[in-house]
Amino acid sequence: MNTQILLQPIQHFLHCSTPESWIIEARKPENLPLLLTDHLVCELKAALTATWLIRKYVADKPSSEAILEWLKPYEAFVYRELPDPDFLAAHKGLSRPITVATEFSWAGELVEKMMLLIKEELHHFYQVWEIMQQRGITYKKMTASRYAKSLMREVTTHEPMTLVDKLICGAYIEARSCERFAALAPYLDTELAKFYRSLLRSEARHYQDYLNLAQQIADFDISARVNAIGRAEAQLITSPDPELRFHSGCPIVGA
Repeated sequence: MNTQILLQPIQHFLHCSTPESWIIEARKPENLPLLLTDHLVCELKAALTATWLIRKYVADKPSSEAILEWLKPYEAFVYRELPDPDFLAAHKGLSRPITVATEFSWAGELVEKMMLLIKEELHHFYQVWEIMQQRGITYKKMTASRYAKSLMREVTTHEPMTLVDKLICGAYIEARSCERFAALAPYLDTELAKFYRSLLRSEARHYQDYLNLAQQIADFDISARVNAIGRAEAQLITSPDPELRFHSGCPIVGA
């Protein structure tokens, strides 16, 4: 895999690169447990976002309930710290197909792209959890970063723009994840560097899927919305941030 060729569209899409100050702080060995823990949670949040999109816009009630059941062990582990052995194998697949309960022309593609994303993110969740186990890192709940919540404040409050904007936000989150995996990998040990580089292709595809869906659903050129949300994303990445997280801004040393 040629990393530079893969990253070129993402670097063009994002309005800024990760600041050097974040890399300096994130590469410190003492911050590895924090970053792996946050990475684990981010994988679940990505799966939950895709699940919400399917349930909100296209799936029938039985399908919605099936997806919720599929994710329960993960949510119990992350949000209530209740280990459940069922989540160890849950990432391998959903036992029933999703039934589309709408006539939107894009509904089938949204289900296809989001189901693939969910399965991949849960697989990545499991991989991160395995790495944490191997390194003796105990999962402990932590506060969420400001990043995703602040980015969602840019979302328009009327449809179909709400859906379009949420998809654009999803594209930026996935693109930033990809860019950060690549930025941090050179400073990690061989095992972690290989793992983070292995995630680049799927994260790059996820951002493209989100963006393509947004344009397909909109009945106009979305470039203005893409740029507006991109500027907001860059502001979050380049402004001072009191907490170090995987998607945090410039660290405030000593905060």
